[in-house]
Amino acid sequence: MTEENEKTDVTILQAIKQLRGSSKKRNFSQTFDLIVNLKNINVKKPEGKINEIVELPAGRGKKPNLVVFSDTMKVPDCRIMGAADIESAGKDKKAMKRFAKSVDFLLSEPRLMPLVGKVLGMTLAPRGKMPAVLVGDAAAMISKLKNSTRVKVKDSPVIQCMVGSESMKDEDIAENIETVMKFLAKRLPKGRNNIRNVRVKLTMSKPVKIEA
Repeated sequence: MTEENEKTDVTILQAIKQLRGSSKKRNFSQTFDLIVNLKNINVKKPEGKINEIVELPAGRGKKPNLVVFSDTMKVPDCRIMGAADIESAGKDKKAMKRFAKSVDFLLSEPRLMPLVGKVLGMTLAPRGKMPAVLVGDAAAMISKLKNSTRVKVKDSPVIQCMVGSESMKDEDIAENIETVMKFLAKRLPKGRNNIRNVRVKLTMSKPVKIEA
């Protein structure tokens, strides 16, 4: 990326097209990631922290790594871990850290939540990865997560989240980005006034600054 490109804000669609044109071809489908740098946010206070799921209107473009803690459910396209699996996972701390890093979303049937908290809580909780409780229409919850992204602010005032993949249309990726930006405008204490700048990138590319 040139210094001029870094200083010049472009539209979302222009950034997406620029990234496609300048990025080297990879042997895997890259994701488009949104990076939002914040200002005037105290991440040590509750109102400065965010860990929420945002549904993307055009979907993710690729399946998330979704795990369900259950002894009774059978869910297509999801990894199922029962009580025995949870106990076993808790015995290997290094493997558990790799698991927590790789998984996108976790769900758990209510009866297994105490076990999850006891065995895996110390690994999952600091990473904001504790599972949501499966209540009501489980199929609907899972379907929503398959088209969602995690928007998180933890220890530093920056958000980085997936907003699509190379296989998607430019307009669909742009719609997803706009959806996340609208969410932040409502969720941040001072709305868009808490946003310093916004960038979009591919997995292996440098970021391109876009209009905030």
